[in-house]
Amino acid sequence: RQPERKEQADRSVPRCAWWNGAMVKLSPLAHHANAHADSVWSVAWAAEGAGGGDLLLTGSVDENVKSWRATGDGLEMVHSYQGHTLGVVALAVSPTGLVASSALDSMIRVWDCTTHETKVVIECPPAENWELVFQPGDNPEHIAVAGGTSGGVKLYSIVDGGTLLSTMSLPSAAADRPKNGRFVQSVAYSPDGRRVACGAMDGTVAVFDAGTGGLLHTLEGHAMPVRSLCFGVDGKTLFTACDDGHIHMYDVEHKSLMEALPGHKSWVLGVAAAPSGAALVSCSSDSTVKLWDLGQRTCVQTMTDQADAVWGVCFRPDGARVASVSDDKSVNLYDFV
Repeated sequence: RQPERKEQADRSVPRCAWWNGAMVKLSPLAHHANAHADSVWSVAWAAEGAGGGDLLLTGSVDENVKSWRATGDGLEMVHSYQGHTLGVVALAVSPTGLVASSALDSMIRVWDCTTHETKVVIECPPAENWELVFQPGDNPEHIAVAGGTSGGVKLYSIVDGGTLLSTMSLPSAAADRPKNGRFVQSVAYSPDGRRVACGAMDGTVAVFDAGTGGLLHTLEGHAMPVRSLCFGVDGKTLFTACDDGHIHMYDVEHKSLMEALPGHKSWVLGVAAAPSGAALVSCSSDSTVKLWDLGQRTCVQTMTDQADAVWGVCFRPDGARVASVSDDKSVNLYDFV
């Protein structure tokens, strides 16, 4: 059953007040081929001032995390972080310049952007570390990790040697659902730090109270893996990327589906919201990056610059640029206006 759609007049993300018919736009800036020796699966941008500012991080199946700096119309590698023994599946960056990498070797490594020093190494149970995100705020004390086979989100300390602090668990699956359906692949924090959301293989999207760890509710609408999700800048809107080829836009306060955005021809692998609240970018195994105008709630641009599945996409913290990474080993940069 699809969740109830709210009426147009009651949408918690209104049409942008400034919108006057002009569309948001991506302009190609750089295509860096062979950025890694193998597929690039993850990307994150450091906040201004972290590691000198404007630092892009990429993670690859080649087991490396690389940092890059934009130079004119290209990218220059700053450092290659090593330590993982299998492919890197996810990255996160804190405002303080820490980088967290999650890999198929069941390890999470936390690095310093500036000194390149490893701060924390967390060994997780097998298949229990996927997407990850730092606690919001200027001085995060933990990371939230999509717990894979654990069926929930795990919070690990980054100030106390990687201690497991707590687990937020999905409710048990119904008897007629696959046993592995509650495999949690994606996780996101609301900007105000009040909510944690996660997505699972059976399409379940769950929202938790970050303070108590209690389940607030689940959001219906997907029936296939939810590989990525993110909150909008208002902290009340959640965007989900699913193997069904759709992006869903939920009102997490009223537990309602606000919009279903079709357009990708295959799995949607990543979503990221613009800091301005004006737009959303998505990437897919159909080898495209799409730009969505949230004022119009429609796709306004499709980028086809990469030759294979695009696994990750992100905005620079100031919202002025977008980066994407692909199975074709490349990193793309776009100006966003």
